[in-house]
Amino acid sequence: MPLPRYGEDALADLLPSVLAALGVPDEIDVLGLPPARRYCVLLVDALGWNLLRAHPAQAPFLTSLTGRSITAGTPTTTATSLASLGTGLPPGKHGIVGYTSRVPGGDGIFNALKWDPPLDPLTYQPYPSLFDRAARAGVATTVIGQSSFRDTGLTRAAMGGPFRSANTYGQRVAAAVEGSSGATPSLVYVYDGDLDYTGHQHGWRSAAWRYQLAMVDRFAEQLYDELPPETVLVVTADHGMVDVDPDRRVDVDDVPALREGVALVAGEARFRHVYTASSAVADDVAAAWRSVLGDRAAVLTRAEAVTAGWFGAVEARVAERIGDVVASVHGDCAVERRSVFPVETRLRGLHGALSDDELMVPLLVGEA
Repeated sequence: MPLPRYGEDALADLLPSVLAALGVPDEIDVLGLPPARRYCVLLVDALGWNLLRAHPAQAPFLTSLTGRSITAGTPTTTATSLASLGTGLPPGKHGIVGYTSRVPGGDGIFNALKWDPPLDPLTYQPYPSLFDRAARAGVATTVIGQSSFRDTGLTRAAMGGPFRSANTYGQRVAAAVEGSSGATPSLVYVYDGDLDYTGHQHGWRSAAWRYQLAMVDRFAEQLYDELPPETVLVVTADHGMVDVDPDRRVDVDDVPALREGVALVAGEARFRHVYTASSAVADDVAAAWRSVLGDRAAVLTRAEAVTAGWFGAVEARVAERIGDVVASVHGDCAVERRSVFPVETRLRGLHGALSDDELMVPLLVGEA
C-alpha cells in the first residue's frame, strides 16, 4: 500500500516550494520548481494522476505539460488535502483529519467541509496559512473559488488570503489574470470542483466524466494562454477517485460485529475513523473489523497508523481526532453506514483511501 511522502514529494510541499521559487526567504523548494515572478496554482478536485494518464485524448493540453506525480495525504479527501496545501503541513499537525471526525471533547461528528458544528477555525487549525506567509513577504496573493466558499470555516482554516468569488470558468480566468497582473511578485490559487462532482455521481470511467475532463483541459489551456508573461502555471489535485462495485459495499448497520464496542463511526466510505467506547477495547475492535473486512481494507489502531506515518507527525491536540481504529479500504469496495451517511450509498465514485488511484495526484508545470 502506498504512503504519503510528506516533506519530500507531497501536496503539502507544493506551496512552500512555490514561495521558494518566488524568492521568499527561508522557504525550501523540495519539488524543484522553476524560479519566476508569478505563480498560478490550479487545483482540479479529484484529478488523480492515474485517472489523467488513462485519458490523454480528453486532456491534450494537460498531458503536454511537464509532469509527474506527487502524493496527497491521509485520508485522500478534499478537506484534509486543502488544509495541507494551504498550510504546508501534514494532517497530524494541521488537524483536519478527514471529511468527518469526532468533535473534540464530544460525542458528535464534525463535518470539515460544511464546518458543522461551527467550531472556531483559527482554534481548530491554529497555524498561519502559506498565503499569509507570502503576503508578509511582499507577495500579492489571491484565492479564487466558488462564492459559497467565501468565509467558510474550511476556507478560513486552510487558506486565508484575499478571496475572489468565481463561479464560472470565465470568471476564474479573469480573476486569475487580474491577480497575476500587478507589478509585485504574485501567487494566485484557483480551485475547480466540477470534475469531482461528476465523478461522484457517475464514476470516473463514465462518459460524463470524460466530457468534463475535456472541459477542464480547455479551461486550463485558456488560463495558461491568458496569464501574463513570467507566470508559471502549476496544475495539481487534492486526490483521485475509484469507482465502487455495488456488490462490494459493506454497511456497518448490517454487521453487528462492526458495531461491538464502537461509540462512533466517522470518516467516509473509503476511509473510516472508528471511535471506540473505551481505549481498552481498541485492539478488540480492530480485530473485529479485520475479521469482517479481510483483504478488503487495511485496519490499524491509532497508534499503529501514527507509527506507520499515515498522518505525518501527530501533535497531541490532534491525536484524539483520529479514530481509535482506522480503516483504509482496498480495491473497489466501500464501508458505509446508511443511517448516518445516506448520501454515500448513492455515489458511484469515491475516495479517501491509500490506493495509487486516490493518493497519487499530478504536478504539472507550464512556464510562460
